[in-house]
Amino acid sequence: MGKKSDTKTGKKPDTKPGSKPAKKADKKSSTPASASKVAVVPVPKVIWKDVPDDHDYPAAVSYLSLCTDTATAQKLADTLKTAEIVLHPAKDLLRATRLSLLAIDDPAVVRDLGKVSQGQLLSPVLIVRGVLEKGIPAVIADGYHRVCASYHLSENEQIPCRIIDGI
Repeated sequence: MGKKSDTKTGKKPDTKPGSKPAKKADKKSSTPASASKVAVVPVPKVIWKDVPDDHDYPAAVSYLSLCTDTATAQKLADTLKTAEIVLHPAKDLLRATRLSLLAIDDPAVVRDLGKVSQGQLLSPVLIVRGVLEKGIPAVIADGYHRVCASYHLSENEQIPCRIIDGI
């Protein structure tokens, strides 16, 4: 007796007598069922706080003081405190800053993904806008690990940011 043909294509399955058919790909994913499994973090609908944590501003001063003098870093952080919250996709923030995506097993990324899976909200990120005409990228003054964690959940995740122009 011959092999049954696929009713949609009319083609016969590509199997040898006595062999098992190949596993079908998951209908919800384009990844074959035989692909290695990656841990999936359950993502709540809301993962972001409305405003940055108070401790984010001294962290921003610490980082920015590596890029400029301490007085300018402090002035930038003070300006960030009053900037409006705007939303941008994780992928665009990484592109604008020219930063690489940190690995999913980076300790700080793991910590932030753990917070999300436990229902804890992440703090919005603090950014100093770049200067396109001069080729100067934007700077994440605080929140790089949160941006990367968010990207691992979805590159299109809208991240709340406080963004200011540089001085």
